[in-house]
Amino acid sequence: MIQNLKTKLSHLLELVMFQHSIFSLPFIFIAMVVAADGWFGWKLLFLGILAAVTARNFAMGVNRYLDRDIDALNPRTQNRPSVDGRVSVPTMIGFILINGVAFVLVAFFINDLAFTLSVPILAILGAYTLFKRFSSLAHLILGVSLGLAPIAGVVAVSGEITLWSVYLALGVMFWVAGFDLLYSLQDMTFDIEHNLHSIPSQFGAKNTMLIAKLFHVMTILFWSLFVAEAGLGLFAVLAVILSAIMLTYEHYLVGKDFTKIDRAFFTVNGYLGILFFILIILEAL
Repeated sequence: MIQNLKTKLSHLLELVMFQHSIFSLPFIFIAMVVAADGWFGWKLLFLGILAAVTARNFAMGVNRYLDRDIDALNPRTQNRPSVDGRVSVPTMIGFILINGVAFVLVAFFINDLAFTLSVPILAILGAYTLFKRFSSLAHLILGVSLGLAPIAGVVAVSGEITLWSVYLALGVMFWVAGFDLLYSLQDMTFDIEHNLHSIPSQFGAKNTMLIAKLFHVMTILFWSLFVAEAGLGLFAVLAVILSAIMLTYEHYLVGKDFTKIDRAFFTVNGYLGILFFILIILEAL
């Protein structure tokens, strides 16, 4: 029985690609560190992790549930647990509901504003999957979804939304949308064949890479505004500079060889968030 539970848990973790939480978690805590001007307490650390994990589980659960018909046709996604039967439809629905309710409950224990925003946030998180069926703006909706992370962080600490947190969130939005454009190049032919809306299917690979570069220029611009508005110093400036270098390297990898997309997506972006977070901690110290 224990082995069976472990197997089911591993399938659920694979379903939501739990390891990709690394993209959103650092920016929640970056906002919390800046808002608190340092350590924000064990309670908020615990609630922040719970909020981030349940929100992401909800979003990924909705995505996998609604996309299972599309994923079954795509050779890249045919082995997902939502497609091959390892995670059943009732299990997915239960998983979505449990994480959605848990997120709202966590928000309730954080503060009034967090609780008020919890349901609208879940609505935005769930909308991403639907967009690619009728609009190529889906990449930006995904960016908005992860861009909510720093907004949630500052709301948790201070109970308000500050201008610097909006700049940080906009940077995250364009960062995520930019690397999602590069990642979606893998599915360009599939999207065209199945009438799915994406920027690569609408504008081609070359233009997609140009748009991704523009998005990442906007990322650096908004993160620079975040540093200035929050009154941060040398380590925060260094975080932005190193982010610019890493994003440039990401575009170099993809431009040189499309088979390097996974490396650019997971490795470079994963390290970017962690490095940014470490430097903000050093700034706070």
